[in-house]
Amino acid sequence: MARKRLIIEMGMGVDQHGQEPTVAAARAVRNAIAHNALPGVWEVAGLSDPNDMIVEVKVAVPYPEQVREDEVLAVLPFGRKTLIVESGGMIVEGKAIAALNDKNDEMLIAVAAVTVLVENE
Repeated sequence: MARKRLIIEMGMGVDQHGQEPTVAAARAVRNAIAHNALPGVWEVAGLSDPNDMIVEVKVAVPYPEQVREDEVLAVLPFGRKTLIVESGGMIVEGKAIAALNDKNDEMLIAVAAVTVLVENE
């Protein structure tokens, strides 16, 4: 079966306090899918179950080795999900606030691309 892309959405996420790359990555994915509807999955591609769509996620974030992949993929409500995490994004100097459990002054910024594909004959 051939895979065909239906949509690619991009998003950005920030963890201003806590210095958690997983939080920034999950927010980037959530931002990418926040304002969409995919009627083409049913009306054009003919899927009857939203879990039959393929959802490929690519995230670039500082400290990619610290990303908890299951937490990032949990943002997606449906689909056969995969995640690629790579080094990227941005670190911006913020202000550490002890009451927010900051480890340092870093704000972590992640970017994500979410691609929805379907298989057809």
